[in-house]
Amino acid sequence: MKKKFNLSGGIAFLIALLVLAVFVPINLITSYYDKVIDMTPSGKYTLNEKTAQILDDASDKHIDIYFLSELRYVEEVPQYLPLYHTLTELDSRDNITLTCFDPNKEKDLADSLDPDGVFSISDGDIFVVCDGITKKIGFKKLFQQDSNGILEYAGEELVAGAVYACTTGNLPTVYFLSGYGSKTLENDYSNFASAIKTDNYRIDELDLSQVDKVPENASILYLTAPEKDIPDSDRDKLVEYIDNGGAVSMYLPPCDTKGRFKNIEYILEKFEITMNYNSVSETNAQYQLRNAENTQDENYFRVSYPNPLDDSTVDLTTDINQVVSNGIANAGISHTRSFEEITSESSMIEKASVIENLPQSADSSVYTSKSTPMGGDSDTQKEAEYLSDSPLVFGYYSYNKQSGAKLFVIGTDEAISNSASDVNNPITYNLSGTRNLALFSNTWLYDSDVDMGIGNKSNSYDTMHFDSAEKAESVLRIFTVAPIVIALIGVAVWLKRRYA
Repeated sequence: MKKKFNLSGGIAFLIALLVLAVFVPINLITSYYDKVIDMTPSGKYTLNEKTAQILDDASDKHIDIYFLSELRYVEEVPQYLPLYHTLTELDSRDNITLTCFDPNKEKDLADSLDPDGVFSISDGDIFVVCDGITKKIGFKKLFQQDSNGILEYAGEELVAGAVYACTTGNLPTVYFLSGYGSKTLENDYSNFASAIKTDNYRIDELDLSQVDKVPENASILYLTAPEKDIPDSDRDKLVEYIDNGGAVSMYLPPCDTKGRFKNIEYILEKFEITMNYNSVSETNAQYQLRNAENTQDENYFRVSYPNPLDDSTVDLTTDINQVVSNGIANAGISHTRSFEEITSESSMIEKASVIENLPQSADSSVYTSKSTPMGGDSDTQKEAEYLSDSPLVFGYYSYNKQSGAKLFVIGTDEAISNSASDVNNPITYNLSGTRNLALFSNTWLYDSDVDMGIGNKSNSYDTMHFDSAEKAESVLRIFTVAPIVIALIGVAVWLKRRYA
């Protein structure tokens, strides 16, 4: 039987050549123009419409963006490609200048971004600068993991928020209230204020007696070391601010004045917290720390930072405890008063202790702290004396879930004072844990990252859910057997018709 002449092999080869002739030039052209077709559902490699609008609105302002790394490093790592495309799209704008550099090689340029030493500079950080305002985005924030461990890209949201904040001047402001004591922001808390600035806050002082209400741009109000009660008019302004979801951070060291701070107590009671008029010391020498003269002092002592409760929505202590366990900071406090919580059946207030004294016994039944009355009246004096040798709380957080109001309060201001940041002062390390806790609380009180509604971007993964293992196995068999059967049928057809 004469075989038919089959040109299918030659035709297939010719078609392959034609395909190469068409697509190779197209690929070269697209590579030359660096065009990207973003097929990801979340648009990881293209700017969101909201980002584009923010950039369009700021087109009349010159914006400098500094990326503290060489751009090729994020271009060559697949998981960092979204950041590469965000930076290159920003750089394509006429009013934006992108500068990428290694901060270890160009230290002078890195230092110029932080001439006052306010920020902590690391490889991969991003700085956005416009109109004299600088906003830093730490590299660790750019990529985050969700609850399932999937890496998400948060960089576009953060960069868009930074551009918006710098171009509009809308940096969140932390106000230190003045007029209630002898200590001032400039003389006593300037180093702590500089540390707050590294998280992209603006710092200022505020005298409530000089304004009709708390300014609209107030993100957090600090009340530090009052030596007298606040007047009724100032209390009313604070209450209005709190009722509208404001955030307050209080540092209330013992104060030897006559009478009670009724209005400060009123503010605390709105968060179901009450203050004790005492000064706490530690009689157990094993728990005592060293003071500024480097001598053991009962007023300086070790404390604990309790882990969050199982039903807590707030966690202020896990990271601090990790730092302490690594030996980077010490869990200590000094010259402090104590607080108690008010029992309530309301589910609207979430509150928990963040600093406590240490028990002497393993079963937490024996305590060696001494409570000495200070300030207040005869009633508070009796209460203070009763608190000796008992479990005490030196710091709380409280959160009103209905109004959104937040409170962070501790019984000392020494941990945030300039002396606690002096490297030559022995108390710097001893109080470092509480100082770090105070700094960390600001992020909970008010997040300085502007929420632009863009959200984190991640890959989309299709999933299948089964009611039982048997159903899952049956589906797996279908998906395994069906392709094999189809392949066998194809092979059989080919064998039968290969000489047709």
